[in-house]
Amino acid sequence: MDFRERRLSQLAEELRSGHITAERLLESTLTRIEELDPKLNAFTSLRDPEAVLAEARSIDARLARGDDPGPLAGIPLAVKDIEDAAGLRTTFGSVLFDDAPPALADSIEVARLRAAGAIVIGKSNTPEFGCKGATDNALFGATHNPWNLSYSPGGSSGGSSAALAAGLVPLATGSDGGGSIRIPAALCGHSGFKASQGRVPMGGAPTTGLLAVRGPMTLSLADTVLALDVVRGDHPADIFGLPDSREPWAPVFEQRRLPEKVLWCSTLGYAEVDAEVARVCQTAVDGLRTAGVEVIEVESVFDEHPLGHWWALWTTLLARKLGGWREDPRWERVDPALKAMVATGLKVSGVDFALAIDACHHYNDQLERAFAAAPYLLSPTCAGRTPKSGEGGMINGKLTAAWVEMTFGFNMTRNPAASVHAGLDETGLPVGLQIIGRQRDDLGVLCAAGAIEDLLGGPGRAPI
Repeated sequence: MDFRERRLSQLAEELRSGHITAERLLESTLTRIEELDPKLNAFTSLRDPEAVLAEARSIDARLARGDDPGPLAGIPLAVKDIEDAAGLRTTFGSVLFDDAPPALADSIEVARLRAAGAIVIGKSNTPEFGCKGATDNALFGATHNPWNLSYSPGGSSGGSSAALAAGLVPLATGSDGGGSIRIPAALCGHSGFKASQGRVPMGGAPTTGLLAVRGPMTLSLADTVLALDVVRGDHPADIFGLPDSREPWAPVFEQRRLPEKVLWCSTLGYAEVDAEVARVCQTAVDGLRTAGVEVIEVESVFDEHPLGHWWALWTTLLARKLGGWREDPRWERVDPALKAMVATGLKVSGVDFALAIDACHHYNDQLERAFAAAPYLLSPTCAGRTPKSGEGGMINGKLTAAWVEMTFGFNMTRNPAASVHAGLDETGLPVGLQIIGRQRDDLGVLCAAGAIEDLLGGPGRAPI
């Protein structure tokens, strides 16, 4: 089965009605992964097929008895290899955890998805500890973009995005500490959503928990909302957890419509944007104007580039997690970019770390002032073009790490943010449009971005 042909809600209804069985669906899923994943390398590990099919048969039996196994009963699920799924290793894409034992318990998010009937298929690839915007590591190699196998799917949730864009699974998990859901969604031609901090509980001591959030990933925002209705909600293990009424969002989302007005900031005031990215996003914004949306152009949002403060937070949090591993013999095999981040983080002073936290509040104040003119801010999701596999990103023909600098600031402010497929560049690779909203207005952002997604034609269709 190619999961790009059905919405998640349609697939769930077909399973519940008996039009298809979970066993048949999972057999088809495993076959498609076996056929296509050698090209993509989206998965780091798969569960034993017999265990997967036994779980599917149990779902079928419960449905046949008239039981309710949950709204996602029988839906195949890929879990990013930075999050625990019981019975599978969590390696963080790192040689340091190559010998990690299978996890004994699910993360809160995975536990909620399983309780809703989803069936874990395996773990999806990630750069080492989610350290960059491309998905490759020394342990599992590079994941490839379904639109062109010579290119990266982005990162750090690139394995999940590649699996979704190739129709291997309809549902995956991701995490986003600097754009790691939005960036691969943009590069793989589908939608992605970074929820507010605490909307999807994390718990424990996540590596970059002051910046990172977890959340479900799907092709379309309609499917993301369906999954969010399962995983969102407070949990005592998450000190950032948000109180939640638990009223379903899906019925509200179905009534979505274009916002009356939006802010459009093509560079966010600090970024150089590739000419092709700018062209595709400008065409999308012009389409909004034609549809009757008032587009208010602004030159900047923040009074300075947020990267410096984000970098202080990001590198320090990684150093806290990994600094003690530097004497391990395996450290030599760690991604050079990650080693450099840890080295930087170990030099950040406590005062500089506190100043970076102050900057989060400062940037949020500036965003709130901007939102006085319109409730949503639009920008390109990525400043640069999709990088070739094993290479860096490019802006106007120049190799630069700045190709992913459009997303960082909104992890600092913790605002909800989405990316939707804006169109294709001249080489036929996807470009994303980012939509940011006010603090904790997750549902508003989803509805506005969902309507924009509809107007722009929905997720793209990779040729694989």
